[in-house]
Amino acid sequence: MSISSWWEKSKKGIYLGVLFGISIAIVTYFLPREGKFRYEYQKGRPWMHEVLIAPWDFPVYKTEAELNRERDSVLSSFSPFFNFDTSLLTYELQNFNDYFDELRRNTTGSDNELSPSDYEMIRMKLISILDDVYSNGVYERNEFTESLRSGSKNIMLVKGNVAEERQITELYTHKEAYEYVRDRRLKMQNDIPDVVSLRVFDFLSSISLGDFLKPNVSYNETRSAAERDNLIRSISLTRGLIQKGELIISRGELVNDWRFRVLESFRQEYGERVGLYNSWLFIFGQFLIVSASFLILFLFLLNFRQEVLDSFQKTMFILLLLIFFTGLTRIIVMMPEVSVYLIPFAIIPIIVRTFYDPRLALFILLVAMMIAGFIVPNSFEFIFMNILGGVVVIFTLTNTYRRAKLFFSASMAFLTMSLVYFGIGVIQEGDVSEIEWLNYAWFAGNSVLILLSYPLIYIFEKTFGFLSDATLFELSDTNQPLLRRLAEEAPGSFQHSMQVANLAEEAARAIDAHPLLIRAGALYHDIGKVADSEYFTENQSEKFNPHDTLEPEKSAEIIIGHIKKGLELAKKTNLPTQITDFIRTHQGTTKAYYFYRQYTDRYPEKEIDLSDFTYPGPKPFTKEHAILMMADAVEASSRSLDEFTEESIKDLVDNIIDKQVEDKQFTLAPITFRDITRIKETFVSRLTTIYHARIKYPKEEE
Repeated sequence: MSISSWWEKSKKGIYLGVLFGISIAIVTYFLPREGKFRYEYQKGRPWMHEVLIAPWDFPVYKTEAELNRERDSVLSSFSPFFNFDTSLLTYELQNFNDYFDELRRNTTGSDNELSPSDYEMIRMKLISILDDVYSNGVYERNEFTESLRSGSKNIMLVKGNVAEERQITELYTHKEAYEYVRDRRLKMQNDIPDVVSLRVFDFLSSISLGDFLKPNVSYNETRSAAERDNLIRSISLTRGLIQKGELIISRGELVNDWRFRVLESFRQEYGERVGLYNSWLFIFGQFLIVSASFLILFLFLLNFRQEVLDSFQKTMFILLLLIFFTGLTRIIVMMPEVSVYLIPFAIIPIIVRTFYDPRLALFILLVAMMIAGFIVPNSFEFIFMNILGGVVVIFTLTNTYRRAKLFFSASMAFLTMSLVYFGIGVIQEGDVSEIEWLNYAWFAGNSVLILLSYPLIYIFEKTFGFLSDATLFELSDTNQPLLRRLAEEAPGSFQHSMQVANLAEEAARAIDAHPLLIRAGALYHDIGKVADSEYFTENQSEKFNPHDTLEPEKSAEIIIGHIKKGLELAKKTNLPTQITDFIRTHQGTTKAYYFYRQYTDRYPEKEIDLSDFTYPGPKPFTKEHAILMMADAVEASSRSLDEFTEESIKDLVDNIIDKQVEDKQFTLAPITFRDITRIKETFVSRLTTIYHARIKYPKEEE
């Protein structure tokens, strides 16, 4: 075997191997490097494993709730730091003296001039007032200082290298300092003896002492944050020590609060030690686990969805979903402030179900949850809740083109996870008040994120060339430009396509095929007839048939040519590949029998070239293609019946479909004889309803 032939034969398997290998490596990289605790347990349930002895010393860690309470207690007594600016008084007193001297010079030589002793007396008393205010401290009001003031909080006032504890209410706000200075000056004025001249009173009134008041106490955010962090770091994370050889728990013992805390601490210590001392061996074990998960996925696709493995894009789409959610889970786990319950795993079955089927959607969800179980804490609880939520979404989301359905499915996912979590909480805690109610907010956020499925479906659809129900619904709108053109230029063909769409859709429902896909394909399967529409029977009048003037092979060329012209139109209008496949396959490799017989009757002695009268194919290769081929032939032939009885319609349907089976037109399609029988029954029932006998109304008497 040559290298080129070997490569052609093996390249598909090599591509798949590389793709799965890269995916396994990426997912293994995302897994945490801490060891996975080998035991599963739940609070409030008996310990079902062997007797557990401590293999080494390890601390008993406090719960997050306990740490939060201690943090709150420490922070409630924490006093923030404020700087006291001692240099501001000197600066403002200098400004005041300059200001005072200026006022004194302005009164010199006037009738309001005071004696030197009066000037100095006033100066010294006002300086004393300013000194009192600045010595006490003045701060600027804001939201932070107001919160301290309303809570009567103490602060640490830093003067130089010394910090003293003070109540913030003992300090002046800027407004309080101004009012204090104003009141002291008024008291000075009121205390002036009557024997003293009124010029002293007037001079005091002209002085604006409040202009020299500035805040000299400011918040020291850097030092406060550092001291607060030191206090928090000083909180002990543990509340006891389990020594090596000490009994942790015996088989059958109830996992109460204390034992649960000890087991959680041992699990944490176990993970860190195993991941630390056996790193390469540990990574190899993770690689084996991930490989097993992907092998199961590969075998499922190989046995039940071979067409996915046949397409590089479809396989990559599924693997990317798994990689993305594994990476997202790892990121969320590394963010302690965010709960893993926020991760919307229900998006996986929504997206997969949109492009494939519920069975594959459920299996992909199971694989994703198996991998996530090695990342998240309390893996059993997490997997159990998310699998139930995903299953509910699969059952409730019957279609994605109706937005109300998506809202309903997201709500049902929230309700399911909430109820299951409540049940688990009651079992574990034994008390409703001990349930972590905050998790319900994370469940609500999870449900909101599920709504992102709608834009994600559009992104995946355009990226990987898929077709969603929403797009099929849009394509099936008869106001689409291409369908409007068919209706205007070939109205008979348009009506034929509508009837074929109705027949095919009913048959698709009968055998669990894709009704929306086949309806869209049926509406577009004959768009090539917009060119030379008069050559097709359904568009002709009874008086004229243009084929009467043509040779049989030319007529066959025109009739067969509508396939090629339809594909050209589909390419120009960017119809999806899945729709153009219906144009290619709806006639398979059948013959234009009418013109073939006409040729053999007219030229019996000539050797006939069968390719001139045979459609180019390919044959139908999906259930939907096969149904359309049957519906197309049955609908066209039903118009030629002389009488429309159930027997005549049944004979017609049987003859046409049996002839197609005999011609081996369905050998590539995954369709069974049972499916074909159901399709026949559906066609007969539908056509009988369409062509039912009508009551003959009597003529109106004159």
